[in-house]
Amino acid sequence: MTPKLFNPGPVDVSPETFAAMSHTMIGHRGKDFEELYASLQPGLKEIFGTERPVFLSTSSAWGVMEGALRNLARKKVLCLCCGAFSDKWIDVAKKCGFEAEAIQVEWGEAIDPEIVRAKLSEGGFDTVTFIHSETSTGVLNDLAGICAVVKSFPDTILIADTVSSLSTIDIDMDKHGIDVCLAGVQKALALPPGLCVFAVSETAMERAKTIPNRGYYFDFIEFAKNDAANNTPTTPAISLLFGLQYILGEIAKEGFAARKARHAKTNAMIRAWGAKHGFQLFAPEGRRSFALTCFATPETLDLSAFIKALKTKHNFLINGGYGKIKGTTFRISNMGNETEATMQELIDALDDVLAAM
Repeated sequence: MTPKLFNPGPVDVSPETFAAMSHTMIGHRGKDFEELYASLQPGLKEIFGTERPVFLSTSSAWGVMEGALRNLARKKVLCLCCGAFSDKWIDVAKKCGFEAEAIQVEWGEAIDPEIVRAKLSEGGFDTVTFIHSETSTGVLNDLAGICAVVKSFPDTILIADTVSSLSTIDIDMDKHGIDVCLAGVQKALALPPGLCVFAVSETAMERAKTIPNRGYYFDFIEFAKNDAANNTPTTPAISLLFGLQYILGEIAKEGFAARKARHAKTNAMIRAWGAKHGFQLFAPEGRRSFALTCFATPETLDLSAFIKALKTKHNFLINGGYGKIKGTTFRISNMGNETEATMQELIDALDDVLAAM
C-alpha cells in the first residue's frame, strides 16, 4: 500500500482532486478550454497578491526558473543562496551563459537584506534570483525586506521562487514589486507535479521584449499573447488544470485567511511535537517556514530506522533530509490539505514509533 506523504513535495493528493482531474478531456483550442483557463485567474491572482495575469506552464518550476533568466537577464546575475534549491540557481545561470555571483550563507540561515544591498551596491547586476521558502532547510526568507532592497536598485529584476510558500502565507507580489513570482503545484497546492504557475510584472515584460534569443517554450511574450485569448502557447496539462480548478474552489470555500491560519496551526503542532522530544529546529527563530519543518537529527536517533518504522507500522512517509544535510536533518510537511486532525494522526504515529525505539 502506498504510504501517505508527509514529505515536503510532492505532498499527499486527495481523492477529490484526482476525481476532478479525471474530467472528460477537452480540446485546448476552443471555448471549453478558454472558460477553464479564465476560471483559474481570480483564485490564482488572490494567492499571488497580483492584478497581473497568472500564466500556466506545463513544466516543473525549474522550467520557468531557467526561462525567467533567459527572458530577463542581460549579463550578470546575483543568486541569493541558502540551501539546495537556491544554491542551484548559480549553476543554472552560468549554464545559460550569464555571469553569476552568489551571496552564500550557511544552510539553515536566512538571507540578510542588508548583505544584498551591499552586494548590489558594487554594481553590474541586472537580475537577482531568490527563494522565499527554502524547502531543503525549512528557512523562510524575508520576502518584504529582500524585495525592498532589490527595488531600490533601478533596472534590477527580481525573480522569486515561492514553490513551498504560495497559498500558505501572503506573497503580495504587486505590493512588494516582485518581477517574476513562480511556484510548482506539487507542494502547498497539493496537486501532482507537472505544472508551474507564474506571474510577470509589467516591468519584466518590457525587459523581456528587449532580450534576444528567449527561445519559444518559455517566452514570456508568447505567454502574454496567448493569455489575452485565455490560452497557453503550447499544449497544456489539461487534467492538472481541472485539478487546479478544484483546489482553487476549495481555497475559496475555506477562505484564504482561514487557509493561512490552518497552515500556521498545523505547523505549530509539529514544532511543538519536536520541542516535546528535545529536537532542535534547523531554521532560525522568526525565519521558519509555515509549510514544513526541518529538524536537526539527534545523535541518539537512528533516523533511517525511525522513518522505516513509521512507514511500515503506520504507512506515513516523512523525509530524511536533502542534499548535503541528508541524514543530519529530517523534514515534515504540513502543507496542502492537512488539518489539525490529520497532523494529530501523524504526531500520534511519530510518538508511537519513538516509544518503541
